[in-house]
Amino acid sequence: MRLELVCIEAGAPPRLAVRSVEVPQPGTGQVLVRVQATSVNPIDAKRAAGYGRRLLGLKGAARFPLVLGNDVAGIVEAIGAGVTRFTRGQRVFGLLGTGRAGSAHASHVVVPQDLLLPAPHDADPTALAVLPYSFTTMWLALRSSGITTGNARAARVLINGATGGLGRLAMQLLHHWGSEITAICGRGQRQTGLGLGAQVAVEHGPACIESLPSDFDVVLNFANWDDDAHLASRLGAGAMGQATTVHPLLANFDRLGWLGGAWASRRDWNQVRAIVASRAPNASYAWTIFKPDRDALEALAEGVRARGLALPIGIAVPFDNAIAAFDHVSAGQPGRAVLVA
Repeated sequence: MRLELVCIEAGAPPRLAVRSVEVPQPGTGQVLVRVQATSVNPIDAKRAAGYGRRLLGLKGAARFPLVLGNDVAGIVEAIGAGVTRFTRGQRVFGLLGTGRAGSAHASHVVVPQDLLLPAPHDADPTALAVLPYSFTTMWLALRSSGITTGNARAARVLINGATGGLGRLAMQLLHHWGSEITAICGRGQRQTGLGLGAQVAVEHGPACIESLPSDFDVVLNFANWDDDAHLASRLGAGAMGQATTVHPLLANFDRLGWLGGAWASRRDWNQVRAIVASRAPNASYAWTIFKPDRDALEALAEGVRARGLALPIGIAVPFDNAIAAFDHVSAGQPGRAVLVA
């Protein structure tokens, strides 16, 4: 039987239960994975409280009772027709998209083979389970900001939220690429930012953004939507672009409905886009939205294999104590949260 963690109804804290259902079978191009570990990301805690129900409902991803989760690390238990990359018994990690095909908070999940990676033989599944969703989201933000392996060396990059999950991954990758990083860190985290490869690190606080130079090539906002316009003012004249993962798109539709949400989102995007354009006419501006991306997964595999790419773990608990993991995330406690199957 498959054990799955079900969010019975939206709430803060959420009402959770573990239920048993039949183990799903892999279809063509799919792999059945026996899960060893899966993560509780900030988006999971927010969705459990009802966040994003209007827009995510279009993808079948907001109907309670709901099984959440995107990340998975485990062992291949069965393969479907046409699967050529994996064999039974192989250790793997990867992710599921958000929607009807999601639901990684379970003992067994069916995953398209293109969204799985071979796990290094000595890697801890708990450590692997916190990486795919966060790395993919970060990778999409980098790509939409215009920075790549080809232009990253010596590029001046400003990262807001540098010591959070996405920020830490961006720091590790951009440091490897040779970028010059300025990190805006959480309170008491300045030394952590420097240790991750930043040339300059400051703690977030009043006027900290305005105190920085206005000559950055790339700005990445992983922390706070209210900072976005201020961050845009730090772009230099020849900047590549700015990307944010903390935009108000889902919240606007939740709060204002279809027409109001569309109007407010367009207004919010235009306000910051105008600042970006005034600083650097050719720069891009993007609101990053997660979706599975094979290029991101390939880059993640290389980072784990060659450089030990990792995030700190704050809590790891079994499914029957999942509320502790959700509470950990909702409270903003340090380290990632993992469910161990």
